[in-house]
Amino acid sequence: MEKFTQVQKLIASMETDIDKFYNKSNSAAGTRVRKGMQDLKNLAQSVRSEILEIKTASGKG
Repeated sequence: MEKFTQVQKLIASMETDIDKFYNKSNSAAGTRVRKGMQDLKNLAQSVRSEILEIKTASGKG
């Protein structure tokens, strides 16, 4: 559950840069969003792996 909370915080932390990129054409903000999205991808994969481990350990998978 902790990793899911990290996902939520990461998305929230990118909101300002997303607004700057899409609404104000700030290209540096776009670079930060791209990095954040890569971090999000890696974190999401980590959540997926954690869920699979828990399911396997509990016999539900």
